[in-house]
Amino acid sequence: MLRALHAGLGAIDRVIVFLSMVALVLACGILSGSVVMRYFLHAPTDWQDEAAVFLLVGVTFGCGAWVQEQRGHIGMDALASILPGWANRARARACDALSLAFCLLFSWKSWTLTHEAWAGGYTTESTWSPPLWVPYSFMALGMSLVCARLALQLASLTPGPSPSK
Repeated sequence: MLRALHAGLGAIDRVIVFLSMVALVLACGILSGSVVMRYFLHAPTDWQDEAAVFLLVGVTFGCGAWVQEQRGHIGMDALASILPGWANRARARACDALSLAFCLLFSWKSWTLTHEAWAGGYTTESTWSPPLWVPYSFMALGMSLVCARLALQLASLTPGPSPSK
């Protein structure tokens, strides 16, 4: 069962990472195009910064579960390199449990914020005025996927990061 959940979450992660790559290239194109429009054609735009920020929020939070699956988040190796194996595994499990608690709180608050923005029709204060539920939903979905990955890692007793990482 856990293996199937890992595989399913891995498939979701791969799709989101691909979409994030596309969004990152799109954000770069939007910002580069706005520079050309502003400085060379003297035709400033007012939507490009928010569009790029929305895309970058999606990229940042969307890739979190994949990074957690790779155990690629920044970590301190000082303890990992000197602790015996059993103690290092216990330390890694405690870190995963604390990370899960934090991510659950962050995810819950993000979903609450998404609902408030949706129900209240909140938008940004620019002339373009895109809805704020969009970036909030990126945050909520991304953190929910991180929570799922952490819970699966805790449930399957996967080892923590290696001391060489």
